[in-house]
Amino acid sequence: MFGGKIGAPEIILILVIVILLFGAKKLPDMARSLGKSARILKSEAKAMKEEGKTSDQASGSTEQSSAQRTIQAAPGDVSSSRPVNEPTDSAQR
Repeated sequence: MFGGKIGAPEIILILVIVILLFGAKKLPDMARSLGKSARILKSEAKAMKEEGKTSDQASGSTEQSSAQRTIQAAPGDVSSSRPVNEPTDSAQR
């Protein structure tokens, strides 16, 4: 009954319903917050990759100091950054 591909008329209908449900005033704010979330997710994924590379290089040593890194705020979000202590052992998470 509903089988088939989604085409342009269906997408337009979905967009009209979204605009009616949320209102035109809230859509830019929703898009802005979605963009901030995407930037934060991207920077966290990059930090995790870099952290994995450095832990692979340091895996030969038995002692590791407590990891601390600074999370930068998104542009326009806040003017400060905050230090975050993270566990060094992945089993602790």
